[in-house]
Formats: sequence, structure tokens, C-alpha cells
Amino acid sequence: MTLTYPVHAVWTDFGGVLTPPTRVTLEDFCLRVGVAPDLLLAAMRTVGDSYGTDPMAPLDTPLVAEETWARQVETVLAERYGVVADLSRFGERWFAGRPANQSWVRWLRRARRKGVFVGMLSNMVPSWDAQWRRMVPADGTFDDVVMSFEVGHRKPDPEIFHLAAARAGVPAGECLLVDDLPENCAGARAAGWQAVEFTGTDEAVALLEPVIARRQRVAT
Repeated sequence: MTLTYPVHAVWTDFGGVLTPPTRVTLEDFCLRVGVAPDLLLAAMRTVGDSYGTDPMAPLDTPLVAEETWARQVETVLAERYGVVADLSRFGERWFAGRPANQSWVRWLRRARRKGVFVGMLSNMVPSWDAQWRRMVPADGTFDDVVMSFEVGHRKPDPEIFHLAAARAGVPAGECLLVDDLPENCAGARAAGWQAVEFTGTDEAVALLEPVIARRQRVAT
């Protein structure tokens, strides 16, 4: 993958980028609540279908409160799969013991000190806002934070990318998204952004450092 200069704004996703892979978090959560990951995902898809959305959109747009959604997922698990589960305090338990990707946090802070605009662009659930902020303090890390539940748009829809570029104050082509989901990267590119599909910190940094270094040389 080749990135083009200039990149003046780097927007990072949260889950799966600033955290371990979402698959790892899912497996840990499911082990603690006693539900097989494939069954939980299937129940979430069924609830999402009832709203005409993907599995997470009911929560992060939001269309429904977390506790109501959790009861709906519990009902599907019981009625369709014969699994009795307690999904109360879903977000609190989802985040329990979840570490931040500190190496990526450090790189973002370095980039920001070099004058790069650094933001977080996430499909976020309202009740999870306090949880992620305990993991990754926004002050000193981000110039701005764009959350789906606050703005009413979510990745990969183009509106959230147009809004984020405006908040950064730079043209779309000078914005770059780092995200672990290929559909979100595709959405960013369709909105005129550049994008890096995150597979690990070392790989992302190797792609980003040359354009950041070139930015530094031009600025000086």
C-alpha cells in the first residue's frame, strides 16, 4: 500500500486499533458470560435485523438503550438457541480487563507533537464513552473526537467522514483513517480520504512514518 502526501490529519478507530483485536475481546467476554461467540454474534445479528441495521448500529447510532438491547439479545439466545445468559451491564463487562494498545497511543502522541492533527473516529455506544476514556485519556492524545452516537452518523457512511474532515479543517484527501474493518476503510476512500487497514501497530507505523516524516521536512 502506498500513501500519498500530504497527510495532515490522522483519525484512528478505537476497538481493534486502540485495543486488542475485537475477536480477542469477544472471546474473553463470551467465556465470562458463558455464551459461545458464534451464538452471541448470531443473536446480535438477529436483533440488528429487527432494526434494519447491522448488529451494532442499534447501540451506536443509537436506536435503543444498552440494557433494552441486552434483554433483546438474551431473548433471542433463549428462544432460538436455548441458551440462558445474563448480559446486564454489557458495556461494563465488555471493557473489564481490556487493555489499551499503548504502543499505538504513544505513536499517536508523537505524531501530534510533530504537528499532525490526531483524532479518534469511532462507532461508539453512549454508555461506553466513560469506559474508553478510562483506557485512553483524550487529553494529550487527540485534537478531536468524533463519536457516532453524538453526531448521528456512523462509519462507513460518508457523512461521518465529511464531518470529521471539516472538524480537522483540512480537505478530505489530507485525512487518513486507521481502522481494523475493511468496510470502514472502503467508506473512507469513497469519501475521498486515504485509509490504512490496521493489522498491527508496527505495520501501521511503517506505512505512516514516511508521509509524516515528509510532512516534517516540508514544514521545516
